[in-house]
Amino acid sequence: MDSLARAETLDGVAQVGMYPLDDVDREPSQDHQVLEYRQRISWHSGLPVRWTTMPDNSEPSRRLQLAIKRVIDVTGAAIGLVILAPLLIFVALAIKASSPGPVFFRQAREGQGGKLFDALKFRSMRIESCDLSGVSQTQDNDPRVTPVGQFIRRTSIDELPQLFNVLVGDMSLVGPRPHVPGMLAGGRSYRELVPYYDERLAMPPGITGWAQANGLRGSTRDRRLARERIDHDLAYIQNFSVWLDLKIIAKTVVREFFTGSGN
Repeated sequence: MDSLARAETLDGVAQVGMYPLDDVDREPSQDHQVLEYRQRISWHSGLPVRWTTMPDNSEPSRRLQLAIKRVIDVTGAAIGLVILAPLLIFVALAIKASSPGPVFFRQAREGQGGKLFDALKFRSMRIESCDLSGVSQTQDNDPRVTPVGQFIRRTSIDELPQLFNVLVGDMSLVGPRPHVPGMLAGGRSYRELVPYYDERLAMPPGITGWAQANGLRGSTRDRRLARERIDHDLAYIQNFSVWLDLKIIAKTVVREFFTGSGN
């Protein structure tokens, strides 16, 4: 591949094609190990990223894992909607009673391969403050968020309607979180900040992912954390397995429902 022979520099990060060979613009996160550049491997919360290759979804063993993943998605989403029906109804009534406007909020997101779909969420903001573009990110004590919205965002209950997106195949239970088109990170386009950004679109987006299970969620204003989030997405894609999905779901339940920040 010709691009692999061309070195470029962006924000102090030396590039070969789409993949970083140096990390001089990053500060190590708590769990981020020192990059082994001669081997072109980095570690992200315990999972490696091999920067010279990406997995082939047509490989037989991976296709089998993906097929099992889809069965788990449909089964898990259907069971989840049945079990959580009383909670979903209660939240819908609370939203309707606390502020005028629809119960649900639909927003265009990028799915697998960049295909757009409408992601479904419980509305957590006042209707006049809702941002359909998703460019204006929420902050701590954001005045646009309703009292009910603060609770459902902190506990990630606002994301539960995306189980319907999983059922129809737009999303998975686990995968890189779906971003809005033109999402910003560090005050610039995410694709400009992270040249290999589109690699995260190799799998369906998820309600949760490796980044979120390890605390990388919310605002993308910090460039280092924004890049680390994409690196975690690639780590998930390269190391995907049904067992890893189950591990991420378990970690998410503990982190988001009991210690979530609501951002």
